[in-house]
Amino acid sequence: MPGKCYRYEATDATHEWHFYQIEGLAVDKGITLADLKGTLYEFVKRIFGQDRQVRFRCDYFPFVEPGVDMSIDCFNCQGSGHLKDGSECRICKETGWIEIMGAGMVHPKVLAGVGYDPEKYTGFAFGLGPERIAMLKYGVDDIR
Repeated sequence: MPGKCYRYEATDATHEWHFYQIEGLAVDKGITLADLKGTLYEFVKRIFGQDRQVRFRCDYFPFVEPGVDMSIDCFNCQGSGHLKDGSECRICKETGWIEIMGAGMVHPKVLAGVGYDPEKYTGFAFGLGPERIAMLKYGVDDIR
C-alpha cells in the first residue's frame, strides 16, 4: 500500500518532513518473526547486493509487537562511520548503519479488531520509503 506521509521532524541528509511510504502486510496461520526477518533480509540482498550487512534492533512502532527497525551498513563509509579523509560520515551520523524501514509482528488486538482470531492467525507488517531505498541503492548522499 503506497501513500504520502508527513512528520514533524527536522530535514537533514536522510530525513524529510514529507515522504512516500510503502507498507506491506502478511497475515496467515503460523507466521513468525523468523518469516519477517527472512523476507526483509531477502529484500535487502536482492536490492542492495549479497555483500550488504543487515541489522535488526528492537524499536517501537504503533500496531506491532514486537517492533524492529532494520538497518543496513552505510554505503558512504562502508560501515565505519568515517570517510576516507577521516571526517565523520553525515549519512549514518558516525554509526556505520542506516535505518531503512520499521517492521514488526501485527499486534493481536489489531488482528482481533479486523475480525481475525489472534489465537489462529499471526502476521507481520513493514513500512519503507521508496526515496530512501533509491537514495541508498544509487549512492545519493543527500535526500533533499
